[in-house]
Amino acid sequence: MINRYSRAKMKAIWSPENRYRKWLDIEIMACEAMAKRGEIPAESMRNIRKKAGFDVARIDEIEKTTKHDVIAFLTSVTEMVGEDGRFIHRGLTSSDILDTSLGILLREAAEILIEDLDLLLAAIRKKAMAHRNTLMIGRSHGIHAEPITFGLKMAIWYTEMQRNRERLVHARETISVGKLSGAVGTFSFIDPAIEEYVCEKLALKPAPVSSQIVQRDRHAEYFSTLAIIASSIDKFAQEIRLLQRTEVREAEEYFSPGQKGSSAMPHKRNPVLSENLSGLSRLMRSYALAALEDVALWHERDISHSSVERVIGPDATILLDFMLSRFTGLIDQLVVYPERMLANIAMTKGVIFSQTVLLKLIEKGITREAAYAIVQRNAMRSWQEGLEFKDLLLRDTEVSSRINPEDLDDAFQIDNFLKKQHFIFSRVFGDRP
Repeated sequence: MINRYSRAKMKAIWSPENRYRKWLDIEIMACEAMAKRGEIPAESMRNIRKKAGFDVARIDEIEKTTKHDVIAFLTSVTEMVGEDGRFIHRGLTSSDILDTSLGILLREAAEILIEDLDLLLAAIRKKAMAHRNTLMIGRSHGIHAEPITFGLKMAIWYTEMQRNRERLVHARETISVGKLSGAVGTFSFIDPAIEEYVCEKLALKPAPVSSQIVQRDRHAEYFSTLAIIASSIDKFAQEIRLLQRTEVREAEEYFSPGQKGSSAMPHKRNPVLSENLSGLSRLMRSYALAALEDVALWHERDISHSSVERVIGPDATILLDFMLSRFTGLIDQLVVYPERMLANIAMTKGVIFSQTVLLKLIEKGITREAAYAIVQRNAMRSWQEGLEFKDLLLRDTEVSSRINPEDLDDAFQIDNFLKKQHFIFSRVFGDRP
């Protein structure tokens, strides 16, 4: 399932028309602020407001000569305004327009991504609630450990995505700044009141201090946040890939009628969506690295960051929008196999109860070291000979002399692993048992 509406909105943010519209809005707002201060005649301001516009094709044509996009834009605007166009961009530099507009574009993109995260959180929560008591084996190092529930796994994913949402909200705030402070940030030919007026109108904060540019640590935080979100998706997708393996088969991507898994092997049902998401997350992390490389610029600025941001701005936000939408659909339709999960729990002949037996022996007064040796000895024999762990313990006199069969039965109750499930879910989701 892909939210094509959000993808269309995200692509529209980065269209030339929207980008130039933001530039024009900033220029007109700056003129308004100057007019309020008496720096631009009222009649000229009315003319600017009435006639100011741009033509994308004309900008492209002019830029072939100027080799400078902002100058090409200003030329196009001035052609429409006429003589009063001389008041536009007065005291400003290109980065005043570029960086302020970039803050707006990244903020708009973040708002779509936050909506995507909310949809994903809802899908994960629904899956967690449906499987809060669905037992499965927990694994450490890929080896059977103790039982958990599939709902617990989903709860962990849910809280991780909650943190990612918080990170993105913070990154949106960090990037939502503007600057109209002139060529090297000194306000030499423009009053700080102009910057304050424009930023307030745009719901941005003025950068407290800037050089010719807004400092790129802000952008690095933003793109690093996108990469962290993508890495979480990678983590979840990898888990689905592991659970879908034939010898595990505890969960599986939905396989639609008519879908094919292999050109050669008709039986194949591959986790292609998860693999796609894992691959795309690598690309997302490369965008974060590029943004980090942009932090160190020469003196008050150079232009090496500009080419990078023209690529990673649209690419990273559009890509993460796609990834979040794809993963939400994957979770919505994820097929879970509780019976297979129980079969896998039983596969290891009961050795997963080793800790409960260990604790029972300790309760009976045996040192932890001695109890560990007794339990491990029987567990290793169960592994090696394929014998039931409980039967071995019943025949071990060091165990049977201290633990009666009823107490041993208690130690082998799988519900022991669910006793705190309500507590965990209450802490994560706020519901009550």
